[in-house]
Amino acid sequence: MFPLLYEINLGFIHIPLHTYGFMIAIGFLLGIATVRKLSAKSGMNPDVNADLAFWLLMYGFLGARILFVITRFDYFLANPMDIIKVWEGGLVFFGGLIAATAYAFYYFRKHRLNIWRMLDVLSPGLVIAHAFGRIGCLSAGCCYGKPTDVPWAIKLNSDLVDDSLKNVPLHPTQIYEALALFILYFGLLHIFRTKKFDGQVGLTYFMLYPIIRSLIEIFRGDTIRGFVIDGILSTSQFISILVFIGASMMLIIRLKQAEKNVSRI
Repeated sequence: MFPLLYEINLGFIHIPLHTYGFMIAIGFLLGIATVRKLSAKSGMNPDVNADLAFWLLMYGFLGARILFVITRFDYFLANPMDIIKVWEGGLVFFGGLIAATAYAFYYFRKHRLNIWRMLDVLSPGLVIAHAFGRIGCLSAGCCYGKPTDVPWAIKLNSDLVDDSLKNVPLHPTQIYEALALFILYFGLLHIFRTKKFDGQVGLTYFMLYPIIRSLIEIFRGDTIRGFVIDGILSTSQFISILVFIGASMMLIIRLKQAEKNVSRI
């Protein structure tokens, strides 16, 4: 765990540069850069879409923090000032995804944009930002795994780690998910170049990420994230199932629509 990346010493003041915040910032920049590049390739305005991506990431960040605060409501009720200490970690991805998706659909409808084309452009940017966010989670010591004896196990002593698991070999679930997200990122870029219909990239993301997340959840050891069925089905796995089913059904519909359009030509 490496929570502090660098400390700027100005003599009269010390400014800490937290690794968690730095990784999130890198993810933001790469996510927006990805959206700009894909927008240009799609014949869309890269500046407008980059601005939208920025606000989506901001709403996502806010939603992720709010859901984390809700999961630890008793703690933050007693320590309200800690709510703003985002540099110490503490984001729930699905909270961010819900908030960002809600704003995105509001924006799409208001400006009468093609939802499917926009999802194709935005999804890879979200994935790369998320990947670097998971690296930040490793540095902060949150989103940790279960005890294990695998050779690549890691030990954490963050305040976010349960006392019984501090300095105990754990599955590096943050690394597992980051690696999976990097693979997904490049996979989506490939699909973007070869897609047969608008929405193929975005819907593929909404199908594959729930699978990734559900598998990662098996190795997670931070029980604070909540369970729908105690010890069996986590909240994230439950949401993943719903998202996967919805995305799969919509992908089938879009694929059939694309096949009909081809047959008419």
